[in-house]
Amino acid sequence: MDMLLRIKRVYEPADDGDGKRILVDRLWPRGISKNDAHIDAWLKDIAPSAELRRWFGHDPKKWDEFRHRYQDELKRNSKALDELREQIGQSTATLLYGARDSEHNNAVALMDFIAKR
Repeated sequence: MDMLLRIKRVYEPADDGDGKRILVDRLWPRGISKNDAHIDAWLKDIAPSAELRRWFGHDPKKWDEFRHRYQDELKRNSKALDELREQIGQSTATLLYGARDSEHNNAVALMDFIAKR
């Protein structure tokens, strides 16, 4: 595949290098309008389950276990993965997330999962 996949916080300004902008959070990010977010697709179903998201609570100490549990959810969620692949296509795409922590969030875990496949 000739795709380039990036991740970025949804609050950062959109730029031409983003390609297709895909929000991968289950909840809409606080304080940003749909217009200002410049989102091409919002894939709620690719996000971690509400239970897993609440359990993790963005605690870096739970990161490794969160990634493992989230990847287990992804393996059972082929419909959402297929939809993500379709959205990405053969182009540049940016996975958008709302979390403050740029190292410990579902977009990072999702990108790791995709890279291994």
